[in-house]
Amino acid sequence: MGKRVGIVVCGIALLVGPMTASAASPWAEGATYSEQALGKLKYGLKNALLGWTSLVRTPVQASQEGDNILVGIGRGVWDAVGQTVGGAAHVVTFPITAIDVPLPGGGTDILGG
Repeated sequence: MGKRVGIVVCGIALLVGPMTASAASPWAEGATYSEQALGKLKYGLKNALLGWTSLVRTPVQASQEGDNILVGIGRGVWDAVGQTVGGAAHVVTFPITAIDVPLPGGGTDILGG
């Protein structure tokens, strides 16, 4: 039981920590609650379903810019996991618009803003 509590506390700290230093997600610009909730759901679905594409896109971008490919691969793995898990968190918490989980790279940029 103690390990579970520790895991939950660490998970919350990992989610809340970056929230203090990050800009708001694009869905937070909605004027009404329903616009924000729907925007959060769409944003979460897009990142949960397409976050894995960072595994390919980020290393390719790094090599095209002349950066180290190994750094691009590492960043791609970080972004892919963060965007996919963060997107799932947005989907689960979309009715609670006060919770904003910042995503690496601002989320996936596939399918537009």
